[in-house]
Amino acid sequence: MDFEEAADALYAAPAADFIATRNELAKQLKADGDQLGSTRLKAMRKPTVAAWVTNLVARQRPDDLDDLLALGDEFREATADLDGERLRELTPKRHKLLDKLAKSAAELAAKEGQKVSADVAQKLRETLDAALVDPAAGDAVREGRLSSALRHVGFGVVDESGEPTNVTPLTDERRQKARERRKAETAAEEEKEESAAERRKREKAEQEQEEREAAAKAEAKKAFEAAVTAAQEAEATVEDLDNQLDEAREALAEAQELVRRLGAELDDARRAARDAQKESREARKRYNRL
Repeated sequence: MDFEEAADALYAAPAADFIATRNELAKQLKADGDQLGSTRLKAMRKPTVAAWVTNLVARQRPDDLDDLLALGDEFREATADLDGERLRELTPKRHKLLDKLAKSAAELAAKEGQKVSADVAQKLRETLDAALVDPAAGDAVREGRLSSALRHVGFGVVDESGEPTNVTPLTDERRQKARERRKAETAAEEEKEESAAERRKREKAEQEQEEREAAAKAEAKKAFEAAVTAAQEAEATVEDLDNQLDEAREALAEAQELVRRLGAELDDARRAARDAQKESREARKRYNRL
């Protein structure tokens, strides 16, 4: 089992078993020689109820989820084309599909013994709507490994009826010409206003920024590697202490057995001494009578 398979199995587990499942899978990855995967898996967060139900939908209703994401593509196309009529047509489909998925999610959760409260249902719907709006959110939902619910702030600039507002419709040709004109005007202004010294200053600043970013990345990588090393050392310490504890327990058991055995031998010796003393008294009595 590799890390991806372990992560999928982890988020497919019942919510109540998340921690135990994570520990067991991390242990298995470590046993398979994937220390980095084991450490990454241990860092994964337990999903909220809304996130867990969303993951359940992604696994058991993938076709319905794909329909939702495809509808999101249609919304983005209509928004880019400033097609208010198309947006009004798509909006009822959006609500209908969200209702269908939310109902399916509640049914799936009930089969798993998980009750969906009004708050969870609202967060679930917001998460599904975010998946429709944002392709990145859609990919995250489809992956089925959410740890928290998602939200969005809407599609572009539209009025209450779904009609684009404060924009001017443009053909593709006019859009391209406008872009080229702005680009040419910007380049001319920059060439006019920017002296050689200013250009060198800007280039130096850009270089310094790149160097800072490179240093930050190197530092982040170093910190991550140090964290992995620390985790490995901590796990090794835990294993060593476990071994010492087992040895101490074995030694204690052996000592307890020795005490029990010596106690029994002492009891036997005391009985033998009492018997000998009794025999000695009887012998003295017989001697006196003689």
